[in-house]
Amino acid sequence: MRYFNVLAVVLRTNNESPWTDEFDKIELSCLIESISTLNPRIEWKKIKNEGPSYVYFDKKVSGDLENRAVIREPATLVITNATRSDTAKYRCEVTAPDDQKSFDEIVIDLTVRVKPVMPKCSVPKSVPVGKSAELSCLEEEGFPKSQYQWFKNKEEIPDDPKSSSKFLNSSYTLNADSGTLNFIAVRKEDAGEYHCRAKNDAGYAECPAQTMEVYDIDIVGIILGVLVVVVVLLCITVGICCAYKKGYFSGQKQAGNNYKVPSKGDGVDYVRTDDEGDFRHKSSFVI
Repeated sequence: MRYFNVLAVVLRTNNESPWTDEFDKIELSCLIESISTLNPRIEWKKIKNEGPSYVYFDKKVSGDLENRAVIREPATLVITNATRSDTAKYRCEVTAPDDQKSFDEIVIDLTVRVKPVMPKCSVPKSVPVGKSAELSCLEEEGFPKSQYQWFKNKEEIPDDPKSSSKFLNSSYTLNADSGTLNFIAVRKEDAGEYHCRAKNDAGYAECPAQTMEVYDIDIVGIILGVLVVVVVLLCITVGICCAYKKGYFSGQKQAGNNYKVPSKGDGVDYVRTDDEGDFRHKSSFVI
């Protein structure tokens, strides 16, 4: 670094797009190639969607890097324990009042890679032959975003079934971005143990294997079952019709209620007693 007989501050970096794995150390190099000012002002800013924020200002590390970063002379920022939140653009700014060109800056785009966690997998337990089936796989912690692979009986399923003799007769589509494996028409040979792997540049993680069974549809049994139900319903219907014809469902009148109140004669009143159907008369004499 030269401090005399120059008229401009000039910066450079060894890597404009560095990356590191989570919890590792990373250096964001800001090298001063030329400067005349003896004590230039050095600042670092972190730039995200919500705007810039100070990382190094007034010779102090600040913000969320306060206890995780240091400045290595003259201006390199060293992050000792990177986390996923450190993924951002970082701007090194150097101000040199004694130089004719008194200001320069460089921007570094840092990526912190995060290993995927165990994905959530969904495999149907049983599927009839000829029907469709969907297997899903998802994890949302990894960075960059995970890509997905499916395995059957510990053997990787190719993106194109025609590319492998073992899967040549299978009819499926595999989406490595979304993690879905769709069978258009399941065959008996598709039965087996399936598991998924989520991977990115930082590593991979897998879900436990799950078994998918494939069974034949018993057409004869279904037809016989339907016929049995129809016969039973017909028998019930015929029995009800016969019962109606024989009068089993006609109204039955009790003998004790089948009476008529006699008409009143002159001078005689009929009174019904508490015993149903029993009448007595009382005489009245007209003088």
